[in-house]
Amino acid sequence: MKYYIISGEASGDLHGSNLIKQLHALDAAADIRCWGGDLMEQAGATLVKHYRELAFMGFVEVIRNLPAILQNIKFCKQDILSWQPDVLVLIDYPGFNLRIAEWAKQKGFRVVYYISPQVWAWKENRVKKMKQCIDKMLCILPFEKDYYKNKWNWEVEYVGHPLVEVVEQFVVCSLGFVVGEHSNSETNHEWQRNHKPQTTNHKLIALLPGSRKQEISKKLPIMLEVAKSFPAFEFVVAKAPGLDDDFYEPFLAAYQNVSSVRNQTYDLLSKAKAALVTSGTATLETALFGVPEVVCYKGSNISYQIARRLIKIKYISLVNLIMDKPVVKELIQHELTTANLVAELSLLLTDEKRKAELQKDYAALKELLSAGGHASEQAARSIYTFIS
Repeated sequence: MKYYIISGEASGDLHGSNLIKQLHALDAAADIRCWGGDLMEQAGATLVKHYRELAFMGFVEVIRNLPAILQNIKFCKQDILSWQPDVLVLIDYPGFNLRIAEWAKQKGFRVVYYISPQVWAWKENRVKKMKQCIDKMLCILPFEKDYYKNKWNWEVEYVGHPLVEVVEQFVVCSLGFVVGEHSNSETNHEWQRNHKPQTTNHKLIALLPGSRKQEISKKLPIMLEVAKSFPAFEFVVAKAPGLDDDFYEPFLAAYQNVSSVRNQTYDLLSKAKAALVTSGTATLETALFGVPEVVCYKGSNISYQIARRLIKIKYISLVNLIMDKPVVKELIQHELTTANLVAELSLLLTDEKRKAELQKDYAALKELLSAGGHASEQAARSIYTFIS
C-alpha cells in the first residue's frame, strides 16, 4: 500500500516516525512518502518537505510568509496527485492539514487524521467541515471520543497517547545504559550520545519554562526566585532548542543553585524530585515520568483576557483535563507568584500523603492513556485495516 503522511512540527515528526515503523511492521510492502523530519525519514519514509520549511508561528509571521505557505499547499496537492496514494494520513498541524483534507476528499482520496486538532478548546466551528472531509479520526485524548460523539454525532477512534511509548522507550534505554544491559544495541548508543547526565546532584528541581521568548520572559524570573527558598536543591532549567544561551544568561546569572541543560529534558525529568512546568504537553510528559509538578501560566493581561473568552476549558493542564479533576496544582496569571510557588513546592517535597495521592493519580492517568496498548501500533493497525 502507498501511504502519504503529512506532519508539520517536531512533535509530529516524532509521533509520525513511530507510526511509520508500525506500518512497516504490518505491511511489508508499505511505500511511505511524507512531509515531516529526520525521524520520519530514518523510520523508512521518503521525505518530501522538512517541517523546518513549514514552521511559521504567530499571526505576523504567517502573514509575512503567506506566499511560501500557499506555495507549499499548491506543491503538496500536486505531489499527492502525482503519487496517487492509497491513503492520506494527516498528523495534527490543523492550519495546513485541514486545507489538504478538504481538497483530498474532493479528489477522492481516503483521509485519516491522526492526533485531532484541539477543537474542544477553541475553533469548534471546524468540526462540521472535519466531519465532511475526514474518513477516520484517530484521537489521542480519551475525552475526545465522547466529545465528538455526544456533541457532534461523530464516531471517532481513541488509540491512546503516543507520549506513553516515547517515555517508556526513553526509560528502557536509560536503564539499559545504567545497568549495562544491551550495551551494544543501536538504541542504547543513541541514548548514550544524546543524554549524558550534566549533574550528579540527586536533589534536583526541574524548571520547564516553555519554548517561546515571550512566555519564558514572563514566567522564568518567577520560577527562578523559588530557588532562593530551597538552597539545598539544584534547580535546572530546560532550555528550548531554538533559543541561544545568550537569551537565558541574564535570567540565570544571579543564582548560585541554578544550572541549565539543552536537549536533555527527559534525562532531567528522570532525575527530578519535582518540577515547575509551563502549561502544555510538558505537563503530561512530567506526569508520565511520575514527577510531582506545579503548572505555571502567565501572559500579558490582554492576552490572558482574550484567552479566557476564547478558550472553553476547565483546566489549562492536560493532566487535569484528562483526569477531569485537579490532580496537579495550576497557578494561573495573578496566582503565579514566587510565594505561591514556594508553598506548593514545599508541599510536594514534604507531604507524604500528597505525594502518594499524586502517584496514584499518575498511575491511573498512564493507564487511561495507554488504551490497552501503544498509540502508534493501534493507529497503524486501524489505518491498515481501513484501506485493506
